[in-house]
This record gives sequence, C-alpha cells and structure tokens, in this order.
Amino acid sequence: MFHFEEELKKLPAKPGVYIMHDKEDAIIYVGKAISLRNRVRSYFRESTNKSPKIEKMVTKIARFEYIVTDSELEALVLENNLIKEHNPKYNTMLKDDKTYPYIKVTMGEEYPRVLFSRQMKKDKSRYFGPFTSAFAVKDTIELINKLYKLRTCNRALPRDIGLDRPCLNYHIKQCNAPCQGYVSKEEYRSQVEQALDFLNGNFNPILTQLKQKMEEASENMEFEEAIRYRDLYNSVKQVAQKQKITDSDGEDKDIIALAKDENDAVVQVFFVRDGKLIGREHFFMTRVADSTSAQILLDFVKQFYAGTPFVPKELMLQEEIEDIPVLEQYLTMRRGSRVYIRVPKKGTKEKLVELAATNASLVLSKDRERIKREEGRTIGAVKEICSLLSLPAADRMEAFDISNISGFENVGSMVVYEKGKPKRSDYRKFKIKTVAGPDDYACMREVLTRRFRHGMEEAKELSEKNLEKEFGSFTKFPDLLLMDGGKGQVNIALQVLKELQLSIPVCGMVKDDYHRTRGLYYQNQEIEIDPHSEGFKLITRIQDEAHRFAIEYHRSLRGKEQVRSVLDGIPGVGPARRKALMRHFRSIEDIRQASTEELAAVPEIPAHIAEEIYSFFHQSVLE
Repeated sequence: MFHFEEELKKLPAKPGVYIMHDKEDAIIYVGKAISLRNRVRSYFRESTNKSPKIEKMVTKIARFEYIVTDSELEALVLENNLIKEHNPKYNTMLKDDKTYPYIKVTMGEEYPRVLFSRQMKKDKSRYFGPFTSAFAVKDTIELINKLYKLRTCNRALPRDIGLDRPCLNYHIKQCNAPCQGYVSKEEYRSQVEQALDFLNGNFNPILTQLKQKMEEASENMEFEEAIRYRDLYNSVKQVAQKQKITDSDGEDKDIIALAKDENDAVVQVFFVRDGKLIGREHFFMTRVADSTSAQILLDFVKQFYAGTPFVPKELMLQEEIEDIPVLEQYLTMRRGSRVYIRVPKKGTKEKLVELAATNASLVLSKDRERIKREEGRTIGAVKEICSLLSLPAADRMEAFDISNISGFENVGSMVVYEKGKPKRSDYRKFKIKTVAGPDDYACMREVLTRRFRHGMEEAKELSEKNLEKEFGSFTKFPDLLLMDGGKGQVNIALQVLKELQLSIPVCGMVKDDYHRTRGLYYQNQEIEIDPHSEGFKLITRIQDEAHRFAIEYHRSLRGKEQVRSVLDGIPGVGPARRKALMRHFRSIEDIRQASTEELAAVPEIPAHIAEEIYSFFHQSVLE
C-alpha cells in the first residue's frame, strides 16, 4: 500500500524528475523540478491554486516515484525522454512527430553523391537544411545533379568501375559516367565543390555561366542547347528567389508563435537560415485545456528541439516562458555553440513574430472548420441514420457481404464503422466452410453464426480470466447490423440472432437495378433517404467498403487456386519447387514448352521430377 504522507516526507530537496502513476500503474504525468520536495508536495496541498486539468490529474494519482539528477539541465533531458517514451495522459503533447529533410553530400565517398536524407548522422557527409518541404529538396537535388553532372547510382566506386554499362543519365548527358572511368577523380571532385558552393547560397557564378552558355549556343545556332541552358538559368533564378526574406545579421533562427482555443493549439514556426526565411511549418499541440500560452510554448520548445537534429542560434518567442536559462543551456549543449532565447519587443523581429501568430491563428480556424465538416460526415451522418431508424445510438456499426462467382470460393466480409469512421483493425474475413455453390443466404447464416458465437465464447473465456472485453477480437458487439441486401438478408440475420438469444437491430442496405444504394430496409419496410444527405453518403460508403473487402479476399483466394490447379497437380511439385519453376521460366507457357533437360537445369528440380512435369503437360495436350 502506498502511503502518500510517508513518501512525501522522503522527498529530497534536489533537482530531478517525478513520475505520477494511476491505479492501473500507468504513467499519467511526468514533470521536472529544481526541488523535488517543494514541487511534488505542491500537488497535494489544498491551498495551492491548480488548474482544472491538474485538479483532475491529482484525483487519479495512486502513487508517485522520482529520479534525482545532478542538475536541472539533466532533469530537463530526462523529462523529455520519459514523455516521449510513455506519452503520459496529462502532459501537453506535440501531436506532429515530423522529421525534416536534409540535402546530404556524401563526402566520405571517393565519388560523392547528393542525396535526400531525413536524418543528420555523424559521418563524413555534409548536410544542408533542414528544409520544410520534401518536394523542394528533391527538386533542388535534381537540379544540382543536372547542373554538375553528378552520379545518382548506388555503385561502389572505384571498386565497380567498368563492371557494367553506363546508365541512361550518361547517354542524355546528365552524368559524366565515373562508373566507366570517363572522368578523373579530381575533375569529379571539382564538380562536387561547385555543387557545395551552390548549396551554400553562391548562385551568381552559376547564373553568369549559364547565361554565357545560353548566348554562345544561340550565336552558334544551336537553339535546342540554348533553350536547355535558358531553362536551367530560370530554374536557378527561381531557387535563388525562394529565399527572399533576408535578415542583415545572416544568422540561423526560428521564430515561434501560437494560437489556441479551448482544447487545441497551433504553433507556427518560421525557419530562418543564413538570415533568409526558407520556410514555415505549423504544429498541433493537444491536451492544452487550462494551459497558458507560455506553458504551451515551453512544452513545444522542450519537445520539438529534443527531437530535431538541427538547433538554430536563436529562438524568438511570442512571450516569456519559464526556465529560459536552463533551456538555453540545454539547447547550447545540443547545438555545440551558444543558443539564445529572446522575446522581441520592437522592429522587424517583432513583426515576424506577429506574422507567425497570425498564420497560427489562420491554421487553427481552418482546422476547426475542417473538424466541423468531418463531424458532419461522420457523427452527424450517424445521428441522421439513428433518427431515421428511431435508434438511441449506433456508435458501432458492422456491415456484412458475401462474394462468389458461380459458387467458386464463397467468402464473407465484415467491416466495422465506429462513430461514422472505418475501424480497419476490426475488419474480419470468412472463408465459407459449410456451403457449396452460390447460396448467399446460407453463406450469410454461416458468417453471422461464426462471428457472434466466437464473440460469445471469447467473452466467456475473458470473464473466467478476469480480463476486460477489449482484450478479445470479437467480443465487442455492434449497435446496428447492416446487411448488403434487403428483406431476405435481414431475415437471415434476425434468425441467427434469435437462435443465439441476442438483441441487435438489423437493417438492410437496398440497391436499385443499377446496383446503386437506394435506401434502407428496417422492420419490414423500406425507408427512403435523401440521396444528398450525409446519412445516405455514409450508408453508400459502408456498402461499397463491405463489397470491396469481400471482393479483394475472393480474388486473392481465386488467384491462389488458379496457380495451384496448374502446377500442384504434378506429383512431386510443392510450393518450393513451384516457386523455383516460376522464378526460372517466368510463365506457365514457358514451362509447358520446356524440354526435360531444360526443366532439370533448374537446381531445385531433380531429373525424375523434370520427367513428371514434362509428361504432365504433354499428356494433357494428347488428351
């Protein structure tokens, strides 16, 4: 038994991290403190003013533990690691776990390449970035390779020089083919150095060079070459102009501001590199109810810069936050040089912060509208269906469909929608075991019986083990059953439920002569639905999804059966030898036309099996 009073007395007046657990021993909150004694005790004092979120959290605490550190900085690092590892319920969380792309130049290779990378590793490569747009990075890499004719292959050079033919890039004059030794290592390195110069922002020499080549080609009446150089010239100008907001100090900095409502917040970050605004990105923060803007900014800075490989020299924030000295110390350690956190009060920097805040507000309002629209498509549509059927709720809906072609490989599908959204983890497929031939009613009876009996047996087993129903795969029953069809399918479902002594509403999804959704069949009558309503659209999506899932399963089985019927009928040919044959000959027709000697040339096929295969196909022809 955990005794709070006794444990509170043991708390040291030292820096560290405290961890709150609930009655299930799950971690619900992680925090750091300069003095563990003062900080942890504050949660249990009645006189302390606490936010509603913290008040609620305190009622859930069953025990706490703590880890002492040597400094507040160490506590900050440990807090970040634990939050990332355990995702505690009451910690404000950075929702977007984004990793930003870099341009990587593999200087550790004798013939370096320019690559796209999501990670900045401690290797011999040069990294440029991070960039906010993966598309921009890929475009830039493509341009660099074209400009400087750098290789894009994965060949290990110089080991593989001359082992294979040059690739297409050589033939279209976009690579000098170091793989063939057509360019010296020194000349290739010179091209790489020019690429590095380009990446460092020195565009003017390239622009001058391209303009000169364009004019020379035009004078020599080589108009196609002139057009090519013109296009490259324009591309480089475009890249240079992308970075158009420039700061005179030429430093790296991030400008951070936010907008919040009752439940969510959006943090907007402007990325300034070498004094140039290269891009922006927004991040959603969740669990922000009752948190101040300063607290949200603090949580964002700690979580985001703990995960990003690049830390700028300066962070410019919308308002003052706690722990600035220790945060500066932590970020300085991560960057390897001094980092400053500032709140600009005037001038261009303040206007940039205001601009970031305006963008954050716009993103938040747009997202709010998107959520409303999404709720109309999902929760609103479910409420509409419930109203039509006079049901109190239908949070979980299960739809069933049968697929076969002339009775071949009868299969059933079950798709699940919760609160109007597909829950694909609960989808199930059934291979019909007791029905031969195209009898959809009998197939549906088998599928429903198996589904609900399995669920009932699972529930009984979990109850005996004192486990929650969530541990089962079939234990959660629907609020509404949706059958792909009308009266006949609905009656089958009602019979199965009656036999199993279950009471679940059953509704049929009726189609017209053109196999399009027409309405619902419920309690012996067809109910029309406005085809423009969200409820109608949801029914259509569910019906289409059940059909798609059944068809996909049926096709997969049919494909397997077709392969099996051709080769597995041959004595001595199992799955391994079938694969070996298909790998070697590529098609059934090639196997059919092969001689005994050609068949025996496959390492997995002995001579006597080769004769069996040959005889099988040629006997079939004779018959």
